[in-house]
Amino acid sequence: MILPVTDLPPVSTDPAATRPELAALRAAVRSHDWPAVSAFLGGLDDPDDHSFVVRFVGEIGGSEDFLRTVVGQAPGATLPMTLLAARLIELGWEARSGYGAEHVSQVQFRAFHEYLRQAERLLIEVTAREPADTSAWTMRLLTTRGLELGQSEARRRYDHAARHAPHSFGTQAQILQQLCPKWGGTWEDAHAFARECALAAPEGSLSGALVATWHLERWLSMDRAEANRYIVQAHVRAEVAEAAARSVDHPAFRRAGYRAAYALNTFAMATALHGDQTAAARYFHMIGAEATALPWSYHGNDNVTSFLWFRKNARAKG
Repeated sequence: MILPVTDLPPVSTDPAATRPELAALRAAVRSHDWPAVSAFLGGLDDPDDHSFVVRFVGEIGGSEDFLRTVVGQAPGATLPMTLLAARLIELGWEARSGYGAEHVSQVQFRAFHEYLRQAERLLIEVTAREPADTSAWTMRLLTTRGLELGQSEARRRYDHAARHAPHSFGTQAQILQQLCPKWGGTWEDAHAFARECALAAPEGSLSGALVATWHLERWLSMDRAEANRYIVQAHVRAEVAEAAARSVDHPAFRRAGYRAAYALNTFAMATALHGDQTAAARYFHMIGAEATALPWSYHGNDNVTSFLWFRKNARAKG
């Protein structure tokens, strides 16, 4: 049953708003409760969930002092180093800002690169000690982009991660960004990678959303008129539908991991843009209140407003 608009739960792009355990984890970080933080991360068996939570901790404002203390108290322990690196990466991107390079000052760039170099030093040690640490390798894909280490190095790091977690959606999503032209790649290479991952992954997995992500990236790169023509083309619609059929629309799909919401949001936006409001409405129903910042930030600065606008339109027409 699809609820009327007035009965829908409040929407938030904060994953802790719909996941009480993440709210508790955030509270543990803020209260400097390392045993609770360590136990939470230690209880995650899925590499995708682990890397998601590592980034979640990295986004907690002010956590760097606590994490530096833990690193100092437990020299050689890889989890504190990984979490501190995630926080430093977040601080780096905050210092850089989300504007294009032409609008970023040299002071901002210096701060950005310094934070990333600090993170990279930590992550080099982590991956040397724990070569199978997918979360650390995924974080190293972020430093690769920011430090402009190039496509070959990014591929090398991705291959290390994929050797231990071949269908990790979070890792795949990071290398897909690197393969796009904005980071020195090509549309052809990025598309081939997205398709390859979608077809190789077990049915019901999240990797199909990479295909939808690629099409949204193409749409975003164009001027508005060209983008509107592109996204409604039959081959685009067919490719997104095929990817969804192998992913979130497959009977084997399970809404369990933390990254499922991102996959559903991505398919919701892609199908809404190319006019399949029936499919979009179905995805919005599956999403519930779990909006994600991406891909809605592609449409405007206020992610929740964009989400709500697309949802309202899909529900009215679907």
